[in-house]
Amino acid sequence: MRTKRIDEIEQYIIQEKSVSLDTLCDVFQVSKNTIRRDIDTLAKTGKIKKVYGGVTLNETLPSKKLLPFAERHEKYMEEKKAICRLAADHVKDGDIIYIDTGTTCHNLVDYISEKRCTIITNSLQVSLKTLPYENLTVISLPGYLKRETLSFVDVKIADYLKAFNIGKAFMACTGLSMENGLTNASEEEYRVKEAVTANSMERFVLADHSKFGIFSLMTYCPLEKIHYILTDQPVPEEYEDFCSMNSITVETIG
Repeated sequence: MRTKRIDEIEQYIIQEKSVSLDTLCDVFQVSKNTIRRDIDTLAKTGKIKKVYGGVTLNETLPSKKLLPFAERHEKYMEEKKAICRLAADHVKDGDIIYIDTGTTCHNLVDYISEKRCTIITNSLQVSLKTLPYENLTVISLPGYLKRETLSFVDVKIADYLKAFNIGKAFMACTGLSMENGLTNASEEEYRVKEAVTANSMERFVLADHSKFGIFSLMTYCPLEKIHYILTDQPVPEEYEDFCSMNSITVETIG
């Protein structure tokens, strides 16, 4: 759990750049075991890194650039499919849902193929996957094709989305953290994702364990505005506390 002491330790490390564990124990009058636990919590944010005998400020914070779709698709493929099975349990007949771009979300179509619902998307992959299923009504957002993400993007999409009542939005992200929320590396995708989350009633983020504690170029939604986190592994303790305080439901596979 994030405490006032942890915040003060973080500010001290930022000020000093590098500091030993013994010094931290002396300054904050706590045991070495307590300091180690606090440092573990801070290290997960990526702002500091542990070194032998102490900690140092991480001058190169963990961030992610947008990788080509094919390269992202190969990573954690089975985990992503299992996360989509979790998401499919939340889709009911008659729902109006949004399925985001991203290598995690597009597999959702495979697990709702027997349901009757309306899908709004800007994903070329999602649209193509729905072709065999006449029971799935598809509304594709307008725009030009961004090949890195296989998605349609346009500056006018935000206004276009205001016409729709999105019941459930199933969102992807490049990174997810308590400080930076849900982030994305593409400015064009950012505009779409921000508009979708602003115009949806329930928001789900589908993210495998590698996304936690990572941030990218732009925040499209604060984490506290998400209703569900669907992931493949138990989340770190500080995320459990955060989700509990913000009424976010966490579901994991298995």
